[in-house]
Amino acid sequence: MSIQNNLQAVKELIDNRALLVAVSKTKPNEDLMEAYNAGQRVFGENKVQELTTKYETLPKDIEWHMIGHLQSNKVKYIAPFVSLIHGVDSEKLLKTINKEGKKNNRKIPCLLQVHIAEEETKFGFTEEELLSMLSQELLSSLEYIELKGVMGMATYTNDTDQIKKEFATLKQVFDKLKSSVFASTDSFTEISMGMSGDYQLAIEEGSTMVRVGSSIFGARDYH
Repeated sequence: MSIQNNLQAVKELIDNRALLVAVSKTKPNEDLMEAYNAGQRVFGENKVQELTTKYETLPKDIEWHMIGHLQSNKVKYIAPFVSLIHGVDSEKLLKTINKEGKKNNRKIPCLLQVHIAEEETKFGFTEEELLSMLSQELLSSLEYIELKGVMGMATYTNDTDQIKKEFATLKQVFDKLKSSVFASTDSFTEISMGMSGDYQLAIEEGSTMVRVGSSIFGARDYH
């Protein structure tokens, strides 16, 4: 199966119900160009250095999403061009992104990462942490950030009931934030959840954005 055929198959399954972020981490530019030539324009990377290198060498109409854990000291490298940061998981990171947005005179779109998995290793806020952190004072200080929604990662398990439950939890957190803190924020619309193994479940539970890698590019190359 070619990347083009894989991409087509994934798009048919998604059926325009969610935005497809093609997770291209560790993949060479040739693979990305094959997807690009088949019409894909949104790509997700999890390492800042790889993201900036690909941004510099690939077509400029690509939307780059930072989907991995982002360290505050690395924000400056992607602030000029990143289309969306998926994994904002601390107040410190929010403030750093805002500062770098100001330097680049652009609003940087971000998602708030919510911890929904049972695994301890996944990053993210709890619902309580978000509700206590997101004061009007903080939000009005973040002039160079556009908070567009939430992101979460389900537990790595074959138990579909558990995965569905975790996705439903993220949707509930989104709904609660949307009806309270972001009631008057039109741009707060996104729920980024679902990967190659579970994106169809995620879409059923309300995902607006899925991060799919191996179903498009084949198994990952671990460097």
